[in-house]
Amino acid sequence: MEIAGNRSHSSHPKRKRDDIATNGADHIDLALLEAVEKSQKVVEVLDLRTVKKLSLSFERRLRDNTEARLKYPDQPERFADSEVELHDEIQKLKVLAAGPELYPDIVKLGVVSSVVDLLSHSNTDIAIDAVQLIQDLTDEDVLEDNDEPARVLVDALIENNVLDLLVQNLHRLSETDPDEMSAVYNTLATIENLIEVKPVVAELVCERTKLMKWLLGKIKVRDFDSNKQYASEILAILLQNSTVNQRRLGQMNGVDVVLQAVAMYKSKDPKSPDEAEMVENLFDSLCCLLMPLENKERFVKAEGVELMIIIMKQKKSAYGSAIRALDFAMTNYPPACERFVDVLGLKTAFAAFMGKIPLNKKNKKERYQEELEERIVSLIASLFGGILRGTRKERLLSKFVENECEKIDRLMELYLRYSDRVKVEMERLSEIELDDLEMDEEEKYNRKLESGLYTLQLIAVILGHLWCSEHSQMRARIELLLKQQKLTRQDIKNILQEYHNNIGDLDGPEEKERTQGKIQKFISAL
Repeated sequence: MEIAGNRSHSSHPKRKRDDIATNGADHIDLALLEAVEKSQKVVEVLDLRTVKKLSLSFERRLRDNTEARLKYPDQPERFADSEVELHDEIQKLKVLAAGPELYPDIVKLGVVSSVVDLLSHSNTDIAIDAVQLIQDLTDEDVLEDNDEPARVLVDALIENNVLDLLVQNLHRLSETDPDEMSAVYNTLATIENLIEVKPVVAELVCERTKLMKWLLGKIKVRDFDSNKQYASEILAILLQNSTVNQRRLGQMNGVDVVLQAVAMYKSKDPKSPDEAEMVENLFDSLCCLLMPLENKERFVKAEGVELMIIIMKQKKSAYGSAIRALDFAMTNYPPACERFVDVLGLKTAFAAFMGKIPLNKKNKKERYQEELEERIVSLIASLFGGILRGTRKERLLSKFVENECEKIDRLMELYLRYSDRVKVEMERLSEIELDDLEMDEEEKYNRKLESGLYTLQLIAVILGHLWCSEHSQMRARIELLLKQQKLTRQDIKNILQEYHNNIGDLDGPEEKERTQGKIQKFISAL
């Protein structure tokens, strides 16, 4: 099974402000163009001198506001003007985003500390201004090709407790107010920006703040909006490469909450592309959560297996995502496999295996159907790995005998297709080598895996399980189908041997030895 869906937040385009629409004209007004050019000449150049000037002006207004609030705490009208002036100065600071190369100077001037402190300002509007400013300064487009200045800024923000204050401010924002709702979105965007520059922030923000608690609360809300969508995306980003975060969220009842969130779509489809993306984010989060063993246990206890089967039976758009979640849950976890058989999941799984999948606009895409095919093969391989004996094993094996061994026919059909794809890739790699482009063995092997070798290996593993069952009818069918294609058992053995030789120790040396022993048993039996 692949790692957490191979989802990387960097593979998802960051949200960007809407491009300003401009209407082209056939004739250019030269007088207007000249006026624009003249006006641009009087715009101040952004250099160190300008930065110092802006910083001093901002610090002065901040000091005036602080003093006025301390002097007249119960008389808002006495500090209202200084608040308006402070707001204006914060807006002026946004121009700093035009010169990211000057960020180290901005840090030295101490502006970062003052801006971060504004996140806890008594006036929520000023705190919102600070959020918008930090988001502008850390925007992906702004920081592009400015890696070192970006790191200097982000390090300074973190040293000044920006994570704690952003999340504390998040908890006091009300989404019934349009401005505050927008500030929630901007806060999440800022956190994503910080992770983009410094990936360790993904674990820091969960360790130091209550962001995960807020995100869980947000995805539990029944109504859909853009902030719920973004919350689901941030949750997936936090979980995707961090076992620490996966375990932390599991301890916070996160598995149950995410299951409740996806359960809203068990019998209905999302109403928009954005809502559909949110559902995918939720399933991405669920699959990441299912990496640690203890969360697989929580998934089974929360009746996650049953929910995924219901989603598959309803044949809505989350069908493929439910298969993916089951695949993650059942990999190296026999209790999930046993529960799957006990709650009659085999019929639903094998319908998908036979290609009986619900068709809609999404499913008609060839790559989607291939991914689904690969997932269901992985799921069946996991079932064979988790169910070793007893009546459950008999029920699983019987699926390959019923209807004149049609499941074996389908398995061999897939075997041939993926075998051909791997051969094509091997020929392509040989041509690359002839062109004197060097490629080491590991890279070659990874290219083959991407072309379909991994699924081919799983198909060979399933054939190994079937052969080792010593069921005469199944063995005869496999032999017949191989002979028809001018293949032998040696071809299957070769695939299993390559798999055996390349099994890694990601799950520890004991698991590697156990898996290699199992594959060797298949090779010997064949």
